[in-house]
Amino acid sequence: MRPSVRRAPLALAVPAVLAVAFLFVPLAGVLVRTTWSDLGTHLTAPGVTDAMWLSLSVACWALGLSLLLGVPLAWLLARVDFPGKALVRSLVLLPMVLPPTVGGVALLLGFGRRGLLGGVLEDWFGVQLPFHTSGAVIAATFVSMPFLVISLEGALAGLHTRYEETAASLGAGPFRVFCTVTLPMVAPGLAAGAALTWARALGEFGATITFAGNLPGATQTLPLQVYLLLQDSPEAATSVSLLLLAVAMAVLIALRGRWSVGATAKARTGTAEAAAGTDPLPADALPAAPTEELPADAPAWPLHADVTGFTRLTLDAGPGTTIAVVGPNGAGKTTLLRALLGLTPRAHAALTLGDDDVTALPPHRRGVAWVPQDGALFPHLTALGNTAYGLRARGVRRAEARRAAQQWLDRLGVGHLAHRRPAGLSGGQAGRVALARALAAGPRLLLLDEPLAALDQTTRAHVRHTLRQHLAGFRGVCLLVTHDPVEAVSLADRVLVLQDGSTLQDAAPAEVSRHPRSPWVARMLGRNAWPGTATADGLALVDRPGRLTAAEPLEKGTEALAIIGPEAVSVHRVRPGGSPRNVWPGRVRELTAAGSRLRVLVGSPEVPDLVAEITHQAAAELDLRDGTDVWISVKATEVTLVPV
Repeated sequence: MRPSVRRAPLALAVPAVLAVAFLFVPLAGVLVRTTWSDLGTHLTAPGVTDAMWLSLSVACWALGLSLLLGVPLAWLLARVDFPGKALVRSLVLLPMVLPPTVGGVALLLGFGRRGLLGGVLEDWFGVQLPFHTSGAVIAATFVSMPFLVISLEGALAGLHTRYEETAASLGAGPFRVFCTVTLPMVAPGLAAGAALTWARALGEFGATITFAGNLPGATQTLPLQVYLLLQDSPEAATSVSLLLLAVAMAVLIALRGRWSVGATAKARTGTAEAAAGTDPLPADALPAAPTEELPADAPAWPLHADVTGFTRLTLDAGPGTTIAVVGPNGAGKTTLLRALLGLTPRAHAALTLGDDDVTALPPHRRGVAWVPQDGALFPHLTALGNTAYGLRARGVRRAEARRAAQQWLDRLGVGHLAHRRPAGLSGGQAGRVALARALAAGPRLLLLDEPLAALDQTTRAHVRHTLRQHLAGFRGVCLLVTHDPVEAVSLADRVLVLQDGSTLQDAAPAEVSRHPRSPWVARMLGRNAWPGTATADGLALVDRPGRLTAAEPLEKGTEALAIIGPEAVSVHRVRPGGSPRNVWPGRVRELTAAGSRLRVLVGSPEVPDLVAEITHQAAAELDLRDGTDVWISVKATEVTLVPV
């Protein structure tokens, strides 16, 4: 559908049209005044051709110098906080607002024979910049490099650091990350900045004539040639001006067509490809992971970590241990993982893996692989290239790395997508590729931040089975952040419950399931959890007038959590009689289907919201719907009190 046409208010349309006319009239003047019949003669005159080739040479050298110096400067401004950063950015912008002739004077005072560095350069190295072609290059670089720095800094600022952090966790050093991840991902911004830099250097006039002079064949560039031709041959000056105008317009059109429209088209193509790949694979398309027999003397990597800062805990785990990390949002789960990676100032981890203290090592040398929540696949690499990245970073030969990567993709059921880029993968497919990439790197410590969250239920079960097969033979430790109780129970040997950055519970999954010490964990497991203070016969609820009777009360005054399974809650239309000792009035707030049963959320003025689980037939017999008044009851024997 085409977007609706919006009519501009007259008060805005008239000034806008005048602005366009103001910008177009000078250009139209060049077109109208050009002597088209003599255009070829004017542009092939000896002085013009010499100036043209000199301008092209100067612009290319200025671009090369800008890339050499400007790219690191842009990265520094975008990625590093340091004292005086605002001043440095102002220095970068200064040549863009400085009058060109003033820039030329400044260059003379800095690099001239009597300048701050000019005398040193001439005496020590025999380099003389003013009135030399190299001086023209310096002048052009001075005024054009800011275009590259500003354009690239903006692209870097828009690039999320998780891609670079993920590459570091796979074993790539900072320079390798910069060359293989950062630069390819900001290539459009870099290309746009380079094109603008080259075009600006080609048209430089004021700083060049002031600093380098106007020497034919040495510093007389095309803009300076135009200046001279205006005095003797205005028609030729107009023709040469048209040439410069055409070059500038060609650069702008190329930028618009290549990096704006092209990017949009690419995004649409990627969306279409992703949509085409969203269907989950059938169960028989997911091969089972082979059981890997490790030699008895294979290295093992137990874990010891003392984490301080926002997240505060001590963690010990033997080799082969998988720990599920759970807790509400803001509990410190991701901060814990990033602390173990050495990627956050919010927390610090004194980390020992095996016999090696890796606390002082940078992330790429710790042997810690990380799968972030969104996978952070490198968009410029195929699924195979992504999976082989960690192996290549460790020095594995290309063919061997790609062969091992293909095996891991096959294990996770995405081997047939090896040559597809991330834009052509569905969310579930991308998640499996990210998991394969981390496993292929052979880490000592594996950190998984909700790695299966994007998978459909059928695929998740198969990938969970594959992951469990690998973790069974993994000689390191795996930390798995999850909100899925099935993952926590089926994959983990221990469940670490975090709350406000501290350990609330660290126990086997069965123990956490029976006696959760966090209301959030209890609800994650599908149970009702009420906090309160133990009384002689049960629990006094927090901020509620009702009381709860338990068959096995705790010591009076103990802060506790009452755990009630939804299947233990009975729903009635009239007040029940008989044995239930916990009976409260309520009103149905929500009905939700849960497989063959129905979950009923009941709100009560006396107790916190309670979830009951009943059959569809029972709900029909009770004629339950939103807003129905009911009575709820729980037997004292069905209440478990857990001290907290």
